[in-house]
Amino acid sequence: MKTRFVLINTSHAGNVGAAARAMKVMGFDDLVLVAPRWPNVLRKEETIQRASGALDVLEKARVVATLDEALDGMSHLCATAMTPRDFGPPTVEPRVHFEALLKQERLALAASAPEAKNASNPAGGGEAGGEAGGGAAPAGQTGVAFLFGCERFGMTNEDVYRCHAALSIPTNPRFGSLNLGAAIQVIAYDWRQALGGFGVQDATPARVQADAAQVAGMLGHWEQALTSIGFLDPAAPKKLMPRLNQLFNRAQLTPEEIHILRGVAKAMIETAQAKR
Repeated sequence: MKTRFVLINTSHAGNVGAAARAMKVMGFDDLVLVAPRWPNVLRKEETIQRASGALDVLEKARVVATLDEALDGMSHLCATAMTPRDFGPPTVEPRVHFEALLKQERLALAASAPEAKNASNPAGGGEAGGEAGGGAAPAGQTGVAFLFGCERFGMTNEDVYRCHAALSIPTNPRFGSLNLGAAIQVIAYDWRQALGGFGVQDATPARVQADAAQVAGMLGHWEQALTSIGFLDPAAPKKLMPRLNQLFNRAQLTPEEIHILRGVAKAMIETAQAKR
C-alpha cells in the first residue's frame, strides 16, 4: 500500500533528518515537507547528520508550498494528535485503526476480484465495462498519508478536519509529549507491523551442528582422558560413556565446541602424565 509521511511547517532541521531515518528503518521512503521553516532544509548539515545514512530518503523527499500538493494521490489521511478534538475525525489508537483499515482494504480487493474477471471477459464487455474503467482508482490501491504538525503547536484544526482519523499514541497520561522524530518512528513501526513487518535478523551466523563422526571422535578422546585421571575404570565402565554421549547429543555441539572439549581432554591427559 502506498505510504507517505507529510511534515507540516517543520521548524527544526534535525527533525527532518530524524524523520528520514525513522522511515528508512521501517522500509518507507515517501517524505513530503509542507512549507518548512528552512527552504533548503533537505541540504542542511544538521538534517544530513540526523538522517544517519538515510540520504536516499532525503534525496527523494519533496518540499511543497501547500498541503494540497503534499496530498496529491493520497486517499486516506491520518492526522496525529496528542489530545482529542471536540470536533473532527475520531481519535483512535494507531494499531486499532491500522487493523480496521487493512481489513477494509482486503474486503475491497475481494469484492473487486469478480468484477475485474468479468471486465477482462470479452463476452461480458460492452458499454458497462467501459464505464467501469473510468474515473475512480481501483480498489486495493489506497494511498495512506500520515500528517505531522509543527513541533510547537502540532497540527491546526483545519488540517485535522481534512483527515479520516486522528491517531493518538497511547502514552503516560501525565506526560504524553513526544519528540517529532519519536512520534514518526512509532507510527512507522506500527504501520509496518500491520503490513506484515520484517523478520528479526540474527546478529550471529546460524549454528552448524557437529556431525556424528566428530562427536564420536571427541567421546573417544574423553574416554582416554577420564581413564588417565582415574575417573573411568575400563574394567567397570558402567554406562558413563553412553550417558556422556546422550548429554553431548542434547547439547547439539558445534565443531568449534568439539574442538574446545578435545582441548580439555588433551590437557587432562598431559596433566595426568606429568604427575606420574
